[in-house]
Amino acid sequence: MDLTLLYRGPLASCDYDCPYCPFAKRRDSREQLRADREALERFAGWAEDSTGDRLSVLFTPWGEALTRSWYRRTLVRLSRLPHVRRVAVQTNLSCRTGWLAEADTATLALWCTYHPGQVPYERFLGRCRELDGLGVRYSVGIVGLPEHREQARRLRADLPEGVYLWVNAAEGHVYTDAEAARWTELDPLFGYSRHPHRSGGLPCRTGESVVSVDGDGQVRRCHFVPQVLGNLYDGSYRAALRPRACPLAVCDCHIGYVHLESLPLYDVFAGGVLERVPAGF
Repeated sequence: MDLTLLYRGPLASCDYDCPYCPFAKRRDSREQLRADREALERFAGWAEDSTGDRLSVLFTPWGEALTRSWYRRTLVRLSRLPHVRRVAVQTNLSCRTGWLAEADTATLALWCTYHPGQVPYERFLGRCRELDGLGVRYSVGIVGLPEHREQARRLRADLPEGVYLWVNAAEGHVYTDAEAARWTELDPLFGYSRHPHRSGGLPCRTGESVVSVDGDGQVRRCHFVPQVLGNLYDGSYRAALRPRACPLAVCDCHIGYVHLESLPLYDVFAGGVLERVPAGF
């Protein structure tokens, strides 16, 4: 079967201090980092052995994964497995990029976020140019706060036309039509992020062909529904996979609502759902 896994282990540390992120500048202890590494290695081993399925994997850590060597190694490892269709990770792109030369860039992709105030603009843009040189598929995004507007415009002008720039609506910020129009000039798909999507009772691919996995292997339909469907490592989750409606009233995060069948986003992002790259880019 085709199975998409959203993996989020215990890692919570980040090297940035974004004011809009509750996990900014957290530090994991040595024991927490060891536990995260062991959990990731177990997951990678499961993925390597799961040759009967066609897998797609998106790493969605609370912190920054690519500053940790075990995530870089795992991305390279999974990218080279013939039954892995795509492996992607959300990242602030603060790490060096040379390790990507070892990966299969036909399979690996990056979902990158630019955080003004946390990194010099030229350094971030330089990292993007390194990705271009390595032939890595990626998207770049920014949080749609008013103070980020000029930086977003600059970034759109400096990135290659073939790189999609997405804008996330800032949590708690209400956009006037005029504000939304200005962000839509930069990201034609901003309208999907502007408002939460009604999801209650509507069909969603999560729990059927898309699941969330934590560091212990507990499988849930997505990051936002706490009900456990089973465990990845004993295979008990398999019997729970089936079409199902969303139990929540609304869904306001892209990694959740992109899977709603009531939205056309699987067509909009055809071939790039995990790395947030629309068809045609």
